[in-house]
Order: sequence, then structure tokens, then C-alpha cells
Amino acid sequence: MYPNIDAERARNSMNKAMFAKKLGVSYSTLKSWMAGRTDIPASKLIEMTRMFHVTSDYLLGIDDNESA
Repeated sequence: MYPNIDAERARNSMNKAMFAKKLGVSYSTLKSWMAGRTDIPASKLIEMTRMFHVTSDYLLGIDDNESA
């Protein structure tokens, strides 16, 4: 559901398990977010934007522009 998050994760050489650990969540929680079954908490979305140096709109697929 969030291909830009997956793209940034891969670009940063992290598999899904590593990414979940870096965010401090379980792998199943990450899977639930990525499938759109549960919302990504704002605090974790902000953490991702800082981790990848991109905007939240880009990560969520709202905008194609990575930077603000």
C-alpha cells in the first residue's frame, strides 16, 4: 500500500525485519501498516521521514517529490 516506504527501505539496504527493529515495532505490526490494515502512528511516520530524509507526503504516496 505504501510503495515509497518500501522503496526507501530497500534503498537503505534494510529488509523488512531490520526496518521493523529500527522502528522499535514487531514485524507483524509493520506488515499490518504496510497492508493498510492499521494506520501508521504519526510518531513512527515522523521517525521514517527523519530516517530517510524525505517528506511524509512522499512516503504516503501523496506527492512524488521526496524533499520539502
